[in-house]
Amino acid sequence: QVQLVESGGGLVQAGGSLRLSCAASGSIFSINVMGWYRQAPGKQRELVASTTKRGSLTYADIAKGRFSISRDNAKNTVYLQMNSLKPDDTAVYYCQNKAPWGREDWGQGTQVTVSS
Repeated sequence: QVQLVESGGGLVQAGGSLRLSCAASGSIFSINVMGWYRQAPGKQRELVASTTKRGSLTYADIAKGRFSISRDNAKNTVYLQMNSLKPDDTAVYYCQNKAPWGREDWGQGTQVTVSS
């Protein structure tokens, strides 16, 4: 099992930036693909970006060109740099770890609010 703790959310004006962090702890053998998802009110949770241990990156269309995911394997931490934020980016952002055998663990989420 992996425990995930997110930080870095908050209130920002449109056009601003935020950096989210997610620190993983627990079984090191379980820490594998880590990613960021978001869920806006009344909408389904959606992928933002993910990264494997070896640094292979995946971005959803909503993130391309504005968001950047990175990872520090020594710290078991994944980051999401978000630039040029829009009001539509307002959501709860969740960190996820997917173990090699498929188990998914989630963080508690961090609120990002972008004002117009």
